[in-house]
Amino acid sequence: MIGRFTGQYSGRVAEYIQIPTPAGKFDALTAGPEDGRPVLLLHGFPEAAVQWSEQLSVLGGAECFAVAPDQRGYSPDVRPEQVADYRLELLVDDVLAIAEHFGWQRFDLVGHDWGAAVAWATAAEHPDRVRTLTAVSVPHLDAFGEAMRTDEDQHQRSAYIQAYRSSAAEKALLADNAKKLRQIYYPGVPQHHVDDYVRRFIEPGALQAALNWYRAHRFDNHKIGPITVPTLYVWSTEDVAIGSTAALATAEHVTGPYRFEMLEEVSHWIPEEAPETLTRLLLQHLVTHQV
Repeated sequence: MIGRFTGQYSGRVAEYIQIPTPAGKFDALTAGPEDGRPVLLLHGFPEAAVQWSEQLSVLGGAECFAVAPDQRGYSPDVRPEQVADYRLELLVDDVLAIAEHFGWQRFDLVGHDWGAAVAWATAAEHPDRVRTLTAVSVPHLDAFGEAMRTDEDQHQRSAYIQAYRSSAAEKALLADNAKKLRQIYYPGVPQHHVDDYVRRFIEPGALQAALNWYRAHRFDNHKIGPITVPTLYVWSTEDVAIGSTAALATAEHVTGPYRFEMLEEVSHWIPEEAPETLTRLLLQHLVTHQV
């Protein structure tokens, strides 16, 4: 239970830890008491756990135990070289392995971008483990796949995915002081976060591992089925990668309690561009579904 939902929180500084799992040790940031309500936050591409800094602080102050790992390929100790090692089912396994480490029988799951894709799949396959789902930017994967196949607007928005799958993608993104990589974050991501992300991705093998997520998965031919757990989906109108077709169709793929929030004049980078709004919505969602 969230102990003091009053609208005001004493932010807690996130702590760095490593989480041992069968796949290796995940780097992670945590905030809040370890006996608090467990909340797992999954970052997207091309970012890291630090994207959740604001949410970690507030959740920790609300007596949750919030954990944000650097996911597979982003944590140096969990950086396999083969594309097949980044299949969606293995990313879901990582979520469960992290939960097992902490002894969580049930937990609240939050994801943005690729983290949202993993969160949708985890909630679909393991509804007994996920208390609530909060997906940010990326819609239900079945709705997204259908839009990629049939909606010309979404097809055009997703054209970049093929470029990311190219063997030349790493070199292109990192050329000229990572000029093209830096452009991805505009607008919305604070400069100090951009600098942090770029430092991470210039490490040998780091960007290749992150891009292997795209190479290992095809959104247009993978179905996960309906979501039965309480779900909050947050989408923004200025998202260049995700159009309204899949966003609006997501409601058709959630059979449990569902809330859709549309943020006007906000880009794809919701957790960092609109942190207060997202955190408020997340806390409301958690409080509404305590059990």
